Amino acid sequence: MDTATRPLALVTGASTGLGKVFATRLAAQGFDLLLVARDGDRLRRLGAELQEAHGASCEAWPADLVQDAEIERLLARVRAAPNLAMIVNNAGFGTMGTLARIDPVPQDAMVRLHTLAPMRLTQAALPGMIARKRGTIINVSSVASFTAGIGNVNYCATKAYLRVFSQALALEVGHSGVRVQALCPGFFYSEFHDRLNFDRGRIPAWLWMSADYVVDTSLAQAARGGDTVCVPGWQYKVIVFALRYLSWAIGPLQRRYRRD
Repeated sequence: MDTATRPLALVTGASTGLGKVFATRLAAQGFDLLLVARDGDRLRRLGAELQEAHGASCEAWPADLVQDAEIERLLARVRAAPNLAMIVNNAGFGTMGTLARIDPVPQDAMVRLHTLAPMRLTQAALPGMIARKRGTIINVSSVASFTAGIGNVNYCATKAYLRVFSQALALEVGHSGVRVQALCPGFFYSEFHDRLNFDRGRIPAWLWMSADYVVDTSLAQAARGGDTVCVPGWQYKVIVFALRYLSWAIGPLQRRYRRD
């Protein structure tokens, strides 16, 4: 493929986990890449690997998307990209603890990173995508977006924002040629839980998925133009069904569990 006509994909949180897998898959599909994360060294190593393996032009863009000045620089890059064909809003993190006791600084950062950064990047990309009549926006939400979890107030709330934002945006762009997806995975193997010192043994093995499986499911559904909400894994489809239609039982169960 002529490098002048190769589509460009922007992936946030690209240095690890789902972001790294998205970048790898997209490079193999013929995309050039704009790789965004805080860890510039990891981004540059990944870019070099993908360029060697797939011939992709990879631009490492170290940035903390919580900081206004850093996201403004990235927004200018997005608006100026004539070949931007995909955005994967994947950057995110989790915390553990009740809102009354947890450090407020990470909570503020979470709200900014999970909601404001994807919204601003999407808004900057949309005019060009609509004019070109093609584009894909994948917002990484979570199965947690369907529930309200004790100790995860802002995580659940911000992931719910991403899901509803994606659903509403998909209606707005209609038949413009732009596709929007809210990717809602459950538990998958990555550094996410390591950073929380989370004991994976607390979760049954059948609930864990690979990051490869999550990304492959997402990209396949996006390519088909399927439903806006993508829930990888039969087990999580069942869980989401239960959360949607049995939500009246979730709150009392959590409160009982916490009291015990």
